[in-house]
Amino acid sequence: MDMIAITGADRSIIREDLLTLAESLHRTLRPNIPSPYSESMREVFQTGAEMAVAMEDNVLCGLVVFRITTNTMVGRKIYSEDLVADPKAPVKGVGHLMMDYLKEVGRQRGCVSIELESGTQREQAHRFYFKEGFVIKAFGFKQSLKD
Repeated sequence: MDMIAITGADRSIIREDLLTLAESLHRTLRPNIPSPYSESMREVFQTGAEMAVAMEDNVLCGLVVFRITTNTMVGRKIYSEDLVADPKAPVKGVGHLMMDYLKEVGRQRGCVSIELESGTQREQAHRFYFKEGFVIKAFGFKQSLKD
């Protein structure tokens, strides 16, 4: 199984074919991504996000959307916005492969930590994150700005 970047260092799409392939799996996690998918993702990439997919023999097994940020609390970090493995993937260990990929990218780019958020309802994902060595460091709060 291999990780393949969909975006280049400049956040441009270098594998349009894989971006198209990723849409249905991505929508299992984020069904509200506006259509057309590729245009919405281009906008996300223009704000600094990157994307990679896990592939096994031309079968999409998982995807990750991430960005490198710097803030006053942590410093330079790699932040995983979306991480989803296909439960029907022909191989096991997809989530672990994607985590290893994020850790390697983070180390290569001088990050001091890897961080993510996970919806409170995603208990299976939480078990995976704990097995991967993550700890809960804070609560996230949200308030809508729409009327």
